[in-house]
Amino acid sequence: MIEIKKGFSADEKFLIHMQDGNSKLLLRMFHLEELELKKTEYSILERMQDYQVTCSQPLSIGVVGNRGYLLTSYIEGKDAEDEISKYSEQDQFTIGIEAGKELRKMHQLSAPEHISSWYSRKVEKHKKYIDAYLACEVKVKNDDKIMKFIDENIHLMKQRPNLFQHDDFTLGNIIVNNKKFAGVIDFNRYDWGDPIHEFLKIGIFTREVSIPFSKGQIKGYFNKKEPDEHFWRLYSLYLAMCVFSTVIWTLKTIPTNMNEMLDKVYMFLEDHDYFSRIKPKWYL
Repeated sequence: MIEIKKGFSADEKFLIHMQDGNSKLLLRMFHLEELELKKTEYSILERMQDYQVTCSQPLSIGVVGNRGYLLTSYIEGKDAEDEISKYSEQDQFTIGIEAGKELRKMHQLSAPEHISSWYSRKVEKHKKYIDAYLACEVKVKNDDKIMKFIDENIHLMKQRPNLFQHDDFTLGNIIVNNKKFAGVIDFNRYDWGDPIHEFLKIGIFTREVSIPFSKGQIKGYFNKKEPDEHFWRLYSLYLAMCVFSTVIWTLKTIPTNMNEMLDKVYMFLEDHDYFSRIKPKWYL
């Protein structure tokens, strides 16, 4: 057993080399109060197997003493965030295509009936973030222009589907091996809602590391076709809403990182000319 220190999770993680010398497993230990959450995550991984998603296979979950454990198969490779910039642009694009196809598979899973509509949940959250933003000291340039864009487009969320969201589909959670896509990890931040919401992580994080991968992910998701204007308008709407949630989230959790997070915000605001364009400059 080898302890894995990488990642932001509070779980203790161990890579287990089995006695046959070939197979490897991933063991995660956690506090008992998280057991019900972990059981739900385990069932999500089971459902992902139904859709042939390339991810860890759930093997066992339970309790030992005063700790819970979750055992899955192990995906061989390294995370794409560290590796992908070493690859050719074509390889980056190809890995993006495969990642997009996997994301499409995940979005076949519908939300349980007790989950309220995406529109009602998202609007309620957004109003809270706007109120907190207006009351805080940090201000983003041209915030009135961004709020106007949101108000003009927020109705587009009304008829959006309520589907499974990985909700952290970034290069840090994609494994690559021998310059090829190997799988997706970390389903513990999952949510339910509009599948297009997944793509805002491209605008904030992924495009900064690999534009070819970012383009590939979008193309792969849409079966190598160009997404329509409706996609780009919703994508831009979610990025615009993210301006205010990012400021408030950073203030509450890691205020010392505010300048770094604002750099990311201004990067995607410039990509969209403060939302006078809905398709980002890097995609053209």
